[in-house]
Amino acid sequence: MMLFNNFSKVKSSSISSFILFTYSTMLFPLTVYFFLTNNCILMEWEILSTSSTSLSLSLILDPVSVSFSNVVCLISACVMLFSSSYMEQDIFFSRFISLVMMFVLSMNLLVFIPNLAALLIGWDGLGIVSFALVIYYQNTKSLSAGMLTALANRIGDVMLLISIGLCVIQGHWNILFMWENPFSPLVAFCLVVAGMTKSAQIPFSSWLPAAMAAPTPVSALVHSSTLVTAGVFILIRFFPFLTTFSGFNTGLLFISVMTMLMAGIGANYEYDLKKVIALSTLSQLGVMMMSLSLNMPYLALFHLYTHALFKAMLFLCAGAIIHNNNNCQDLRQLGNLWRQMPLTTSCLNVANLALCGAPFMSGFYSKDLILETSLFNSCNLLMLTLIFAATGMTAAYTIRLSIFSLWGQSNHFNFHQNFDEDVKTTSSIMVLSVTTIMVGELMQNNILEFNEIILLPQLHKLLTVAVTLLGAWSAIIIWQSPELNSLSVKKSLSFNSLMWFLAPLSTQPIILSPLKMGLILHKSLDQGWLEILGGQGILNVTKKIITINQMFQAKLMTTFIMVSLTSLLLTMVLILPTIT
Repeated sequence: MMLFNNFSKVKSSSISSFILFTYSTMLFPLTVYFFLTNNCILMEWEILSTSSTSLSLSLILDPVSVSFSNVVCLISACVMLFSSSYMEQDIFFSRFISLVMMFVLSMNLLVFIPNLAALLIGWDGLGIVSFALVIYYQNTKSLSAGMLTALANRIGDVMLLISIGLCVIQGHWNILFMWENPFSPLVAFCLVVAGMTKSAQIPFSSWLPAAMAAPTPVSALVHSSTLVTAGVFILIRFFPFLTTFSGFNTGLLFISVMTMLMAGIGANYEYDLKKVIALSTLSQLGVMMMSLSLNMPYLALFHLYTHALFKAMLFLCAGAIIHNNNNCQDLRQLGNLWRQMPLTTSCLNVANLALCGAPFMSGFYSKDLILETSLFNSCNLLMLTLIFAATGMTAAYTIRLSIFSLWGQSNHFNFHQNFDEDVKTTSSIMVLSVTTIMVGELMQNNILEFNEIILLPQLHKLLTVAVTLLGAWSAIIIWQSPELNSLSVKKSLSFNSLMWFLAPLSTQPIILSPLKMGLILHKSLDQGWLEILGGQGILNVTKKIITINQMFQAKLMTTFIMVSLTSLLLTMVLILPTIT
């Protein structure tokens, strides 16, 4: 009885974290086995068979699915442990944990199901639960962000449904056995658009920073290994089918590089701590998509794993900073945190170094390979210039974030207190920091698919490091310059800070015309003709008839005359037909 009472006091987040840690630990030997043997186990259960088409629920166990599930559950376990401290004052804490667990389950279903029709279980699950989590804090801003997130992702859902409909002609929906048919180019286009919406590539980028309205643990999960990586994962799964189309590589390269550039520029103008990290996610998603366009799907997967680990840690560190500074997210109201929160600051610096691609961090092993691939392949000079410009901007906004929040002058509110010794917060961050430092080299050395031999001149090899250092140096020069004290609003400033006007263009202009049309229809129909010919008109006519009737019935003499006239009319109606 005492054991039961002690167990009932344990938080639901701690139980969830323990389950996810256990699952991730048990899955790790299986992950190693699948990577060493490169086996693939496919299981199918037939649900419905009509004519020549059969609908089945498929499950696949291969290196990609097992390793992805392992990474997702490890990060989710750390996020759950962090939530025990971060969300402990929330009155709907158990509801929050249930939603996050549904989110993790949806991602695992997406990973293990290779059937395009059955894939919708995980795909739509991600969309619905993400909407519920973005609007978790019930206010107008959260609702607006949730609607933008849901509607932007709905475009991808529709494209996936269209591709399912078009695949009927081949008689099955298995991803592994896609073959060419008359509708194949349209299917490929729909799949690429679906992946772009989920991974927030241009022109569907505006929902990603808006989704920061969700609680910070959710942001850590969404931006590391679940929602935004679903689009990249789908394209990796369909990669052998998609590469058969000539325009796929060129189109995806252009879109991904533009996304990298736009996110890099936007992050250098942003002052919201969480939005800076969100835009860095957008930039790294562009790197993954670029790797796919360069025919390197396994490098994209490698960068997805390393990015997931350090980005989750980056968000958890940001959450700890926000939680300790009276829920303040503005970089200009932070500063000098390295003295007050040394452990969190150290882990944040590790994550920032991995994000920049600093040598011997996990991000270096994947990102450097992708950038060297762009130099090795036959890429356009303009594209190469933009790729390395975006790489330099990554270092620039990372150093800018550190200058404002960690090393700069203290700009806190009065009577604030920073607490850096919460075991649940620090232990989850430490687990991720250790994996961030070690996992890149371990994966590259031991997994054959994550190791490419690229022969380049020495100058080309050093180009990535040189561009990163140049970006960091320029950030230090610019953000310590006294000329920036005078603030002047320019159109170029608005253009860059509003994601090339994608944020306002994705909301007001799209809904303005339908809203105006709705107002006109409401006035002319609901408040116009339908009122006259509909219920209100009938009511007015009935009221007039009743009023006239009441006038006749008001006096006895009038009633007598009316009865006499009515009787006379009835008699004439009955007699006249018999006379004729």
